Amino acid sequence: MTGTLMVGVSGIRGLVDRDLTPEIVRRYATAFGTWAREHRPLVVVGRDSRASGPRFAEAVLAGLGAAGCKSIDVGLVPTPTVQLAVTYHGAGGGIAITASHNPIEWNALKFIGPDGIFLDGESGARVLDLVARGPDGRGVMSPPTVDPGAVERHLAGVLALTALDVERMRARHFRVALDAVRGAGGPVMRALLERLGCAVVGINLETDGAFPRAPEPVPENLGDLAALVRRSGADLGMAVDPDVDRLAIVDERGTAIGEDYTLAFAVRAVLGDGAAPSTAAVRRVVVCNLSTSLVVADAARECGAEVVRTPVGEAHVARAITELGAPIGGEGNGGVIYPALHAGRDAPVAGALILEFLARGGAQVSEAVAMAPRYAIVKAKVPRGADLDQVYRALKRRFPEAATDEQDGLRLGWRDRWLHVRPSNTEPIIRLIAEAPGADLAQELIEEGRRLCAAS
Repeated sequence: MTGTLMVGVSGIRGLVDRDLTPEIVRRYATAFGTWAREHRPLVVVGRDSRASGPRFAEAVLAGLGAAGCKSIDVGLVPTPTVQLAVTYHGAGGGIAITASHNPIEWNALKFIGPDGIFLDGESGARVLDLVARGPDGRGVMSPPTVDPGAVERHLAGVLALTALDVERMRARHFRVALDAVRGAGGPVMRALLERLGCAVVGINLETDGAFPRAPEPVPENLGDLAALVRRSGADLGMAVDPDVDRLAIVDERGTAIGEDYTLAFAVRAVLGDGAAPSTAAVRRVVVCNLSTSLVVADAARECGAEVVRTPVGEAHVARAITELGAPIGGEGNGGVIYPALHAGRDAPVAGALILEFLARGGAQVSEAVAMAPRYAIVKAKVPRGADLDQVYRALKRRFPEAATDEQDGLRLGWRDRWLHVRPSNTEPIIRLIAEAPGADLAQELIEEGRRLCAAS
């Protein structure tokens, strides 16, 4: 990390024109292109709607050309559309230009491997090594090939999923309120919902990148969507983040139920009673990260599936899903990974699976939530200044009875609650996340974690 520039094996992220500049973007794109060339000298490029996107796309294309790669430009599209386009074209990799849920002043590059999964481990480290070495960059840039059909292929792939009974969904005539935060998701989400027979009422569906609120689809940011649900009499509300890989739900009463329910409902759609018969032959495993809610574990248990937890980060979850042959997984931030289409978080897939679950059971969202135990999640951030190893030791001494997992920071677990303390992958902070049957109990865990961070 340099200033606000966050450098990781999956890409870079920073404040536009402060730490993330076109020259830095070009340098990293050249390094990635040099790496991708070892697989195939062809790279897919796409972006979300942020104002800095077009000039960063130019820098990416120039960097890839300097590395001797040809480019396929899919334009302003969801990140999962870029991932799908990589495998469709048999490309050596892909670059999604998006800062996902970060505020409007940020942007980022996400590096995608030839398998459509974000880089991690050895591959990501190799790209960073190439940045440090300074790849020769003596290639000749050629105009990119434009691929105008990427979104339509994405939609067609979702609609063809065997887990979906499209006619049953159409027969329900769902009324859906949609908030796309003026990111890349307005057109694709509206099109999908309408093809599933939904009447759509929307806000912030424009793709101009002028985010009207904090872009992360967490409950405190969804007040306008909640009001739209109540005003329009919608069956539910859906909110996506700017690059359309996360989806959150608002129930029919206008209550934002929390992003973890997105994955919990999707698990029930894929593995629950009445699910497509083809899932019966698949190993019944649900993969999620260490910060994912117990509502997902409860859903998996109800469906006779075991839960495997990974470090936070889409690549970790996606690779575990692939290695285990799991039928579904994801992250508790509203990111659903359904490998029947591809091994990446995908909000259109999540939206379709949620409607499948609701159409099959006939319940309203609030009723579906009430059918299982409820938990409260409390999240906090503290500046990254503490000695984390010292913090972890202090937490283990404070809670010797808790089960510990140190794959990613420290997770302390009990039967009905947990606390996870870890450094952020996307911001210069330490994240504290706790879950318990009540908000007061979760807050107590957070405060103890905060106290020990301050003391270290």
